[in-house]
Amino acid sequence: MLLDCIERETGPDPAWSIIWLHGLGADGNDFVPIVPELVRPGWPALRFVFPHAPVRPVTINNRVPMRAWYDIVDVDLANRADEAGVAESMRQVEALLAREGGRGVPRSRVVLAGFSQGGAIALAAGLRSAEPLGGIVALSTYVPSAPRAREALVAGAERQPVFMAHGSQDPVVPFQAGLQSAELLRALGFQVDWHAYPMPHSVCAEEIRDLGDWLGRRFAAG
Repeated sequence: MLLDCIERETGPDPAWSIIWLHGLGADGNDFVPIVPELVRPGWPALRFVFPHAPVRPVTINNRVPMRAWYDIVDVDLANRADEAGVAESMRQVEALLAREGGRGVPRSRVVLAGFSQGGAIALAAGLRSAEPLGGIVALSTYVPSAPRAREALVAGAERQPVFMAHGSQDPVVPFQAGLQSAELLRALGFQVDWHAYPMPHSVCAEEIRDLGDWLGRRFAAG
């Protein structure tokens, strides 16, 4: 069953889609306001898809139910992500990607974006994407189960361009974890555009500007 989503289209017959995954405890509404801040004149018509994660108990939050892409079982990043939950969320993302294909937008023109937990799912899905996406955007996040990332990598996935950004004052996902994840992806063959900003676990105007520059290059190349 497809996840419930909020959608915004910037014009008729979208040529590209951006599937944007929110962070822990938020929902699809969280990044809807970024659309007018991000979109630029001259871009092709875009479809933004903001899915709502399922509600599940989160272990480190005293098992309080909230929207989450996976359970957080440990503060240690190497073991933080519940692997079964990650796998389930990747299947749900694949269903959304298939729907975009059915609506005339191939994977090569879909950007998978995410913040925090959502970014971790975007990176995990990217490692396993044999048919490359148009790009992966990972904000304030990390590669889940990083020690096993090389085993998860499928041939051809490294052709996907990656935009990563992180706040140097992030108290939730340590800055060093984001940087190490970017270095890991580069070691696996990915082209990673890495940006750091003096901010906490959030998004800033400079980041939106840099992401807009990066997306503009993707649209021009595609």
